Amino acid sequence: MALEPMIEAGDQGSTAPAPAWMRISTLVGSLRLTLFCLVWLLIAVSYVYDQGGEGAATLPLVPPLVLLSLNLLAAIVSNRAFRRQLPLLVFHLSLLAIIVLVALGRMSYLRATAEVVTGGEFTGLDRIEAGPWHMGQKDDIRFENLGFDIQYKPGLKRDQTRNRVRVADPSGVPRTEEIGDQIPLVVHGYRFYTSPNKGYAALFRWDPAQGQPQTGSVIFPGYPLGKDDQTTIWRMGQEQISVRLVIPQRVIDETRADVFKLPSEHHVTLDFSWRVAVMKPGDTLQLPTGRMHYLGLTTWMGYNVFYDWTMPWLLTACTLAVLALGWHFWAKFSARPWQTA
Repeated sequence: MALEPMIEAGDQGSTAPAPAWMRISTLVGSLRLTLFCLVWLLIAVSYVYDQGGEGAATLPLVPPLVLLSLNLLAAIVSNRAFRRQLPLLVFHLSLLAIIVLVALGRMSYLRATAEVVTGGEFTGLDRIEAGPWHMGQKDDIRFENLGFDIQYKPGLKRDQTRNRVRVADPSGVPRTEEIGDQIPLVVHGYRFYTSPNKGYAALFRWDPAQGQPQTGSVIFPGYPLGKDDQTTIWRMGQEQISVRLVIPQRVIDETRADVFKLPSEHHVTLDFSWRVAVMKPGDTLQLPTGRMHYLGLTTWMGYNVFYDWTMPWLLTACTLAVLALGWHFWAKFSARPWQTA
């Protein structure tokens, strides 16, 4: 049977019923509600995992996290032991901060990918998955891919990736950084990590019959993962052109340690609706609306992009929780001998 919260009333030790707010906080902060919230959270996590954890599928995590934070806050208010012992109070407040930050993080996070040609500038994110409250400055991201080096072990096992990028610091002065799979480029809170996704891109210059010349690139599927089919679709005005990269020789030697590099020989085929053209570097193709020049082959790097402003705060809250719990147990066990006669 649950005991009704009581408060002291007078010097004779008489007691009186606790006020309504105390009874409500005791009810909301009960362990039964904690157990219910944990079961609800487990079901929500299972659902999100089953859905792949993308987009709106993560939203079911927020309600149990919010209720769990209210449960913990009410327990802190109604339990006098927390207020009397500073280490316990700091520990539970840190837990409360962790729960709130996790909920806010799921509402404002972003995951995406990006592909940037060597020598080119970042133009935008792909495959964006974000929380409904995401308010980041993704439109203000600017950086240039200066090239990369990838080491391979025998059997095409990717080793280290070193990618050089140029980005402007807050004062606008450009600087060069080297990033990789574990070392990100951080721009406006967005973290860019190199990924296994990389490959080749064809550079073209288009001289229209009317207008200014334009230079662009056509990105082929990832290499060496997609080495058997280096075909992509290029939308040029109203026409869709199937562009295929043909590499007659093996580029990366699978039998020994090697590096990612450009092929020594290659050509591209452009499949128009009315003809098929084969082009090598330096070739020119005359079209009804202008002239196309194939400049050559370059590389591109794929990035995994992550944004979550709560991460440093989560680290701080977790550190405080661990320190407070250690403080509590140290004070508890140092108050009396660990071994008795």
